Amino acid sequence: MGGDKKRVQFRAPGRLIDRTDALADVLGETRTDILVTALREYLQEAGHDDALTQEIAAAYYDDEIAFEQLKALVGAEEAANLRVLKRQLDEEFVDEVGEV
Repeated sequence: MGGDKKRVQFRAPGRLIDRTDALADVLGETRTDILVTALREYLQEAGHDDALTQEIAAAYYDDEIAFEQLKALVGAEEAANLRVLKRQLDEEFVDEVGEV
C-alpha cells in the first residue's frame, strides 16, 4: 500500500465505534488500525463479487469512473481485460453505426 495518507472524517453508529474500540483494546491496536483493516478487507472482498464487478465494469464502460479507479477496484489484470473489452465494444458500435 502506498505511503500517501488522507484524513477522513465520518459519522458512524456509536455502538459500532464502541465495538471497534473494544477490539482495538483486545488486539493492542488503534481504532484507526481496526477501521483501515476492515475497510481494506471489505474492498478486497468486493473486488471478487461478480455482481459488484459487473456494476463497476458498467460504470467504466459508461465513463463514470476512470481506468485508474477501475484498476484500484478490480485489480490490474481484470482492469486490463475490461479496457480491451471496452475498446472492442466501442469499435463494434462504430462499425455498426457505419453500416447503417
